[in-house]
Amino acid sequence: MAAFSPVPSSEPGRRVSVSTATTAPAGVALGLEGATPDGPDALRDAAATHARSCADQQHVAVLVPGGIAPAEAAAAIVEGVLLARYRYDVLRSRPTATPLAELTIVTSPDAEAAVSAGAARGQALAAATSLARDLANTPHSHLTATRLGEIATQLGPAAGLGVEITDKAGLIAERIGGLLAINQGSAEPPVMIKLTYRPDGSDAGTGHLALVGKGIMYDSGGIALKPGDAVHARMKNDMSGAAAILAAMLQLRALGCTTAVTGWLMCTDSMPSSTALAMGDVIVHRDGTTVEIANTDAEGRIVMADGLVLAREAAPDAILDIATLTGAMMRALGSDVAGVIGNHDGFVEAVRAAGAATAEPAWPMPLWRGYAGQLDSTVADMKNLGWGDGGAITAALFLEHFVGDVPWAHLDIAGTAWSDTDRGTLTAGCTGFGARLLVQLALDFSPPNVDTAA
Repeated sequence: MAAFSPVPSSEPGRRVSVSTATTAPAGVALGLEGATPDGPDALRDAAATHARSCADQQHVAVLVPGGIAPAEAAAAIVEGVLLARYRYDVLRSRPTATPLAELTIVTSPDAEAAVSAGAARGQALAAATSLARDLANTPHSHLTATRLGEIATQLGPAAGLGVEITDKAGLIAERIGGLLAINQGSAEPPVMIKLTYRPDGSDAGTGHLALVGKGIMYDSGGIALKPGDAVHARMKNDMSGAAAILAAMLQLRALGCTTAVTGWLMCTDSMPSSTALAMGDVIVHRDGTTVEIANTDAEGRIVMADGLVLAREAAPDAILDIATLTGAMMRALGSDVAGVIGNHDGFVEAVRAAGAATAEPAWPMPLWRGYAGQLDSTVADMKNLGWGDGGAITAALFLEHFVGDVPWAHLDIAGTAWSDTDRGTLTAGCTGFGARLLVQLALDFSPPNVDTAA
């Protein structure tokens, strides 16, 4: 069995150079010949198209166009090229494409410093997305919850992260009932990974942001077994939320983030067996909430509930959870746009703005409390699934119960976490959606005004 390497398969940190030469020092170069792309998003896509069109070349160059701030342009170019040339080849005996050895950004001498800074930012953002893709693309036979904890422990300290791994015994002691319940049918133990980033020189910085990620390493549906179709086969990506948090937080120190960020990754697989959680069972979460299991395939909200309680107890300025949570959101918004729902309009808007800035769009959806009655249970405090339409909303209402009055938003990436084809910066397979958005959110974060809650 091949071993999984925690180093991103596309190695986005390999050589990116800035040149002020009058001609591009590479065999294949993109020049826009006076046509200025309409903003960094268009430039990112143009660079991606260029990178894909010369996929057999190891050395690629792009000339920085006018009309866009040099740093912004350089970041967009680097992201476009590196992400378009991403390939997940870790488990192949031979690579499927020519690896990119060097990307050269060609600019004028007076813009060299700005372009260099922008290129470094682009590398960091591309590295976050590439690692998130690598983790989500890896089959659960190679990437268990335990293994993800090992990768976090290996990569975190060098990036300035504190890493704390809680094993099954620790989860029992901490009353993490949801993660333990979903893990009941699995031969693999559950793991909770806590990541801590504190900015240099201050524990306060620009506030404290808490992140909670769904880390279902493989989702069979449990006793509510999923159909044996193509969607089931891609359920290795049901830990995309946890992957995005780890990948994003690894870049915060390099980008000079002044926000304190704490992440909780709730990791297990969900399997059917004689010991698996059953429909009708009642579980108890860390805060004492009892939940009747209406469907074992609504497992993501169950594992994240205790993470939200822990986040709330840490008294952050805001909490964001990220998860491949509902098919309902995917049916509503498709595969290009994530849904964001929350209890604070200002924080929801901050998430949306971070997505707009990184070409990872998130569309606000209503937290319609008129549907809350769907979660009523006759035997417990609540059920884990509603009985009517609006499943993305009832899932958010379930999660809201555990955050108390802390400003909170829920990012449902069920549709955006997978691409069937190569297009723009995306390559077929797991997209790593959310990693760049989370970085941007942390960089721009300021504590939400509690008087403007939804």
